[in-house]
Amino acid sequence: MRIWPIYKKELRLYFTSPVAYVLLTIFLLIAGYFFYSIFAFFTRASMQTAMNPGMGRDLNVTDSVLRPLFSNMSVVLLLLMPLVTMRLFAEERRSGTIELLLTYPVRDGAVLLGKFFAAMVLYAVMLVLTLLYPAIVAYFARLEWGPLLTAYVGLLLMGAAFIAVGVCISSFFENQIMAGTVTFLVLLMFWVIGWSADAAGGVWKTILSHLSMIEHFDTFSKGIFDTKDVIYYLNFIVLALFVGLKSLEARRWKG
Repeated sequence: MRIWPIYKKELRLYFTSPVAYVLLTIFLLIAGYFFYSIFAFFTRASMQTAMNPGMGRDLNVTDSVLRPLFSNMSVVLLLLMPLVTMRLFAEERRSGTIELLLTYPVRDGAVLLGKFFAAMVLYAVMLVLTLLYPAIVAYFARLEWGPLLTAYVGLLLMGAAFIAVGVCISSFFENQIMAGTVTFLVLLMFWVIGWSADAAGGVWKTILSHLSMIEHFDTFSKGIFDTKDVIYYLNFIVLALFVGLKSLEARRWKG
């Protein structure tokens, strides 16, 4: 499949417009604020334990700084990822270039994957820039690199699932705002669905917990690499992209 030309085009559109830089700035400012707040609290707690060692038995830099930081970053991504993906197909449909794009000798799957991978590169840049925070922590305290790597794998998979949903939803709409709003609502539904698991009980508790995105990410944030969580995100990505592909194929047939 000729993914490369679509991928290059989308990546160029991201980085030759203010979109990528605005999103990166917003993400880093919010994540930086969270890091500063969490690390400052950890520093104060560490100073208190120096005077009272009994208080510091459960004080761990990975659990006290990085885990809450990653949890907060995941919430920021829930808000920002719809902004990354909302224009991918919606703008093409609004301007009428989607018909031209679908008449090229390029398969629908290549178009879909090209846009998906371009958005993934932008997201990967976001994650790479946040490596500054663990680097700062490592300068002052001993860092556990295994749990850190596991948490980043979780962020990468969860972000990929967010992007796949955004690409899928964008293929249904001509209006970017609608595409972004519906993407956010769908992601939010899978985010909060696990909150009612305990109240549901029985089989429904298992089902709702399994469908919850945050439940699977929590395992990664704890430094636990479980293949069932990897499979969950991969299945989520494949399903979302499959629905998006069927949307494009339906439009080609209508055209």
